[in-house]
Amino acid sequence: METQETIREIKKQFRLFMNGIVSQSMRDKGLDYKLNFGIELPRLKEIAAKFEKNHQVAQALWKENIRECKILAGLLQPVDSFYPEIADIWVEDMHYPEIAELTCMNLFQHLPYASEKAFQWMADEGEYFQFCGYMLMARLLMKGNEMNERAENELLDQALTALQGETGMVCRAASTALRRYACLGKEQAHKLLKLLQPMAVSGKAEVLALIEDVKLEAESLR
Repeated sequence: METQETIREIKKQFRLFMNGIVSQSMRDKGLDYKLNFGIELPRLKEIAAKFEKNHQVAQALWKENIRECKILAGLLQPVDSFYPEIADIWVEDMHYPEIAELTCMNLFQHLPYASEKAFQWMADEGEYFQFCGYMLMARLLMKGNEMNERAENELLDQALTALQGETGMVCRAASTALRRYACLGKEQAHKLLKLLQPMAVSGKAEVLALIEDVKLEAESLR
């Protein structure tokens, strides 16, 4: 099946399962895609399972300003042909946190260079690069990826700085990564808590909530 024929078949599936109520709700929240079928993630995974992973199909889907096309692109993109420069291009083309988070979950976390990209993106000035960097790091930590002391310190330095920033989306992503870091063990939880305590005076809600979560994590690891 040629690329365009596959795309047409995929879009037929979208029309079968479109949800106008969900789509309208997303539009009301500012998710202004060219087209949004409102299909929920479990159903999109079912649709993706009907097609083989294919680089050309995934790249064509990503170029469409259609919510479901971008989500399926991450599900259908083979890892071995997704080079680092393509990953950067995809992040540059992201405009919604949902797409960024799902692409990190469905594709980026499986890349052989995922850790390298996570650190690179966390240090980038771009909002979506930072968001993807922290969400990707959170995914890697959930998988049990180990870091040396230098990498740990770099993560903590970048994430704690982002936590005090003004960009809410990046702040939340950094907080997620730090929570996952605290789950690595008692030593990491206490190390993070020690770094967070001086920040409590800021009264920032994200910081205070993170401190409480890390306290609970540290206590559960005793």
